Amino acid sequence: MRRKVAPDSTAMVAGGGGGGATEAEQAQLFSAIRNGEDLGPFVRRAFASGRPESLLSSLRQFARSKEAEIEDVCKAHYQDFIRAVDDLRSLLSDVDSLKSALADSNDALQSAAGPLLAALDAYLEARSIAANLAAALRAARLCSRLFALLARANEHLAADHLYLALRAVAAAERDLLPAAPHPTIRRMLLRLIPAVRAHAERKISKEFSDWMVQIRVASRHLGQIAIGRASAARQREEELRARQRQAEEQAHFRSGSTTATPTLRDHSYSLRVEEDDDWAGDDADDLAAAAAAASSDEGDPGLDLTPLYRAYHIHKTLGLEERFRRYYFENRKLQLTSDFQVSSLTPFLESHQTFFAQIAGFFIVEDRILRTGGGLIARPDVDALWETAVTKMVSVLEDQFSRMQTANHLLLIKDYVSLLGVTLHRYRYAVDPLLDVLSKHRDKYHDLLLSDCRRQVSEALAADKFEQMLMKKEYEYSMNVLSFQIQTSDITPAFPYVAPFSSSVPDLCRISRSFVEDSISFMSHGGQLDIYPIVKKYLERLLGEVLDGSILRLIESGGLGVSQAMQVAANMAVLERACDFLFRHAAQLSGIPLRIAEKGKREFPLKKSRDATVELLLGLLRKKIDDFLLLTDSISWLADSPPPNGNDYSNEVYIYLDTLVSTAQQILPIQVLRRVLQGVLSHISDKIMGLFLSDAVKRFNSNAVMGIDVDLKTFESFAENQSHLFSDSDDSGANELKLALLEARQLVNLLMSNNPENFLNAVIRERSYNKLDYKKVVAVTEKFRESSDRLFGTFGTRGAKQNPKQKSLDALIKRLKDAS
Repeated sequence: MRRKVAPDSTAMVAGGGGGGATEAEQAQLFSAIRNGEDLGPFVRRAFASGRPESLLSSLRQFARSKEAEIEDVCKAHYQDFIRAVDDLRSLLSDVDSLKSALADSNDALQSAAGPLLAALDAYLEARSIAANLAAALRAARLCSRLFALLARANEHLAADHLYLALRAVAAAERDLLPAAPHPTIRRMLLRLIPAVRAHAERKISKEFSDWMVQIRVASRHLGQIAIGRASAARQREEELRARQRQAEEQAHFRSGSTTATPTLRDHSYSLRVEEDDDWAGDDADDLAAAAAAASSDEGDPGLDLTPLYRAYHIHKTLGLEERFRRYYFENRKLQLTSDFQVSSLTPFLESHQTFFAQIAGFFIVEDRILRTGGGLIARPDVDALWETAVTKMVSVLEDQFSRMQTANHLLLIKDYVSLLGVTLHRYRYAVDPLLDVLSKHRDKYHDLLLSDCRRQVSEALAADKFEQMLMKKEYEYSMNVLSFQIQTSDITPAFPYVAPFSSSVPDLCRISRSFVEDSISFMSHGGQLDIYPIVKKYLERLLGEVLDGSILRLIESGGLGVSQAMQVAANMAVLERACDFLFRHAAQLSGIPLRIAEKGKREFPLKKSRDATVELLLGLLRKKIDDFLLLTDSISWLADSPPPNGNDYSNEVYIYLDTLVSTAQQILPIQVLRRVLQGVLSHISDKIMGLFLSDAVKRFNSNAVMGIDVDLKTFESFAENQSHLFSDSDDSGANELKLALLEARQLVNLLMSNNPENFLNAVIRERSYNKLDYKKVVAVTEKFRESSDRLFGTFGTRGAKQNPKQKSLDALIKRLKDAS
């Protein structure tokens, strides 16, 4: 039905029915309502002014105005609404028919689809059950795989296969832990996996600790084996070098070749090529030899790096690789530090091999680990350990060498240190500081060696009776003569053989040869190739200071007789040949060919003692001759007739000299014998001159002079009889011996001359009296009187004619006095 249209609000406002509200206020209110603004201010103002009714009136008025507008709109569209309602009514009838059709279709569908829906529900229920079963099977298979891994891990742990156990645990953690079917299993895995890893770490750490204990013993054994192999290789090399030198020298002596001489470095290279196969120069042989020795010794644990590599691999598997590397390095460093401890209770000579073998084995092991350990230790770490070890070894050697007072002890340690250097040099360790220490103490070693040799030489000389040495067997001859090349002939003598030297000569040769060999042993393998000049210098010190000095002290002691002094002089000739052998021996051991070592003339190192020995022998012989010359007191200087066979002393001296020569020619060299005989005869000449000049002889006559002439002829005959000893030139030796008597002979010739005044003739004097001194001639001729000029003889011969010889002598004396 139609609504009643309200009156127009504008008309009401215009008619003043607004309850007192002004038009302006209404306009503002209406404008605010149309714009959707907040009406709060209008409400507050109405209540503040006490006129809310006017506001309500205005609002009602506005509502009525809107209703009127709505009514106008409805009136304008009334026909359209009617048509729409009609359309809706027709639509409702269609909807009713459609609804009945849908109901019929639904009934048909329900009847047809009921069994299908039941089947669908069964299917969905079956699918849900299948899904649950599949999830259960997956969980079962997962649990089965998990438990299989855990069971395998348990088996590996029981069998001590830690790596396989850790791999099984890691696979369980990686593949199965995220998909654990139940929280309980997850919690179990989260608890057990760290426990297994902790167990593996503890177990492998214990094994590594046990290995660290065992490796010290194994390293010492390995070091001893490696150094022993180096020693054996050095021995083989020296034997090869000796054979090579011998072959070269034999070829040189056979062919007299002057081809270029190979150096020691050339020898070294050739010997390296010929080395045995068991010295390959790497650690494989050392480790193999150590393993073989360990297998034969049940108490030796042997060298086994498997526990170390296993521990490193397990820690790497646990992700603790860097920590294990640091742990290993620190523990090995502590082990090395403990190896440096030198016991003060045990002499270093007894413990030095163990000390150096321990260090050698340590670094051989480290080199092997460096090359096969897969980065367990780095080269800088090994180098740092080696520098520490070298510094400590140098300090220990310096300290121990400074305390040693025995050359042999120092040599033993030096040899072992040099073998240590050779061994570790093959593993590319720098061993120069060790060799420098050995070179630094070279002088001290040789001083100690010289001191030992000085003591041995003194003992050998003191024990020698200085009698010719008797050798009954050929081996004695070989040991005392041939081994030092002091034989004078290549023909082996018949035995028993009496040598021309005494027992001290082979002893001194042995001492000197031992010195050379010890010196070579100390100098060899020290990094220096040409050692011969140094060895030669020390050998010259031995010969010049020790042997020469000891023999000089023996001579100066004054305890030697003529036969002993003669034997010492004979020994000196043999020692001269021995010195040549020693220098050749030193050259051969130094690797220097003989043709180089023998270049240049070498002065005899024992020259001082040799000369002193000859002077001592001369002094003793002169003293012996003086004893015989005491018989000259029985000479009748104013005899009535000359002695037919000379004076008695000359015969005694002749017999003594003849006996002396028969003994001396068997042992003394010709040069020494000649020098001795010259000295003795010269002394006899001086003594005869002294007889004429003696104050005890106031006067002598021609008979006494003729007796002295016979004596001189006896001595000259002795000199001529020795000409067979001096076969180097025609009568040169005999003439030299006779020249020793020349002064006495010229004086006797002058006294026996019929015209002594010829002495004043310069030509005759130079030819026949060149050894005579003016003053001696004056002193002797003043004492000479002819046989007829007896004491008081002038009383019976007063007025007789003077003897022409005496007159010539008086003229000679007068003119010599005037000249002087």
